[in-house]
Amino acid sequence: MNAPRSDARTANTASTLSHDRYCDEIAHQVGLLRAVVTSGADLSVTVPTCPDWSLRRLVRHTGGALRWAELLVRTRAREEVPDEKVPLGEGPETAGDLDAWLAETGDLLVATLREAGPDAEVWSWAGIPTSGFWARRMAHELTVHRADAALAAGLPYEVAPDIAADAIDEWLQIVEFVQRAMPHDGARDLRGPGRSIHLHATDATPELDAEWLVELTEDVVVWRRGHEKATVALRGPLTAVMLAFYRRLPLDQPELEVLGERELLELWLERTTFG
Repeated sequence: MNAPRSDARTANTASTLSHDRYCDEIAHQVGLLRAVVTSGADLSVTVPTCPDWSLRRLVRHTGGALRWAELLVRTRAREEVPDEKVPLGEGPETAGDLDAWLAETGDLLVATLREAGPDAEVWSWAGIPTSGFWARRMAHELTVHRADAALAAGLPYEVAPDIAADAIDEWLQIVEFVQRAMPHDGARDLRGPGRSIHLHATDATPELDAEWLVELTEDVVVWRRGHEKATVALRGPLTAVMLAFYRRLPLDQPELEVLGERELLELWLERTTFG
């Protein structure tokens, strides 16, 4: 996923997860992505959710993003580093070489993030100049792109509930940041009085608050966790809600339910992009 090139405002950085949790998840997700690569899947197959990419290109993109983040954090970069400056950032071609490259990539990134801790000063595109931003961003970069890879390979996909919920939080924070930093972006038509979206994970537990309200006010998109009435509601298992909200799962899947003004949710999914 590409990032907006703006540091005009600082995004809301609230997270319920620790730096170590993100580091653990990066290692876990890299292992699961490696399993897709070595599953015997055709690496030349088109990724349905990223139709401009083959599975091989998706994996190389994801590993390259991890190596880019590792370089930023390791060097305590004060400005953006061009992709071409990242050593071995393009990645190899064959399944075996890709597997080894991903393993090395994951080890490098996790070690660098753990050494830096969450508060080291590092440039970021969202105006959040910390290593902690990159730990979270790369955890969810992997979470979502592994879903892309699993769909392309025809393999099952699962993700831990705390990671799925935090992925929704982060996506909403990114949308909020883009709305504040780039007020004339393509999502401006979403805003209007009385418009709101509710996300409801039907398998949430008392320990995990997995409901969200997104208010599309006249000035800016704002959101909070909680159960509240809305113009439209998206209901289903947490993983399915997360994938649908990231446009990785169609709304007409049997495990999902849309209540209310479906057109507003469809417009949200169409317009809330960045890059």
